[in-house]
Amino acid sequence: MNPFETEAARYDQWFESPKGRLIFEQEVKCLRQLIGGTEGRWMEIGVGTGRFAEALDIREGIDPSEAVLKYASDRGVQTSRGFGEDLPYSDLSFDGLLMVVTICFLDDPHKAFKECRRVLKNKGCLIVGLVPADSRWGKFYMRKGKEGNTFYSIARFYTCEQVLEIAADTGFTYKDAGSCLYAPPDKPATDFTFRKGIDEKAGFVAMKFLKNENPL
Repeated sequence: MNPFETEAARYDQWFESPKGRLIFEQEVKCLRQLIGGTEGRWMEIGVGTGRFAEALDIREGIDPSEAVLKYASDRGVQTSRGFGEDLPYSDLSFDGLLMVVTICFLDDPHKAFKECRRVLKNKGCLIVGLVPADSRWGKFYMRKGKEGNTFYSIARFYTCEQVLEIAADTGFTYKDAGSCLYAPPDKPATDFTFRKGIDEKAGFVAMKFLKNENPL
């Protein structure tokens, strides 16, 4: 059973906890510096309960879990149920796509990235936010998964280099990145430090890719 179906309320409430609120605020600030504006049609893949979409003014979102989509709808997001590997949208539909800590829950990241490329307009962009596998936070979450954590036990974390390789293999060109969350997992994430570019020591890295118009 998908834990996002059975534990949607607990997942959403984590963002209201002192630790969850601080981490969320840092990640939103990092994403906002990378995205800039969200002109045109944008969608979040793996929208969850809609907190990132709402904060970043993204109006549409898709997720496999009906339970979390109810929360996203209540936050004003136009939702659809579906999977990143099989997006129910026409070719060239979107100006921008967002995936925040979604790649670790995908069954087939390569297929999902190909679908992103398909539904993006020419010169469209894909923003990917992740917790690098080799960061302190990535190792912390992987350890929690091995200990049986409901959510992280089904997650597979990737390094930034692996994500860059997936993007290059599926028709994307790396454009820009930003990194944040430098407090260790056992300390409050009180100070926002943003560093331009990819820093795999950071607990959160956001990457911007542009659709490569050359045929695959």
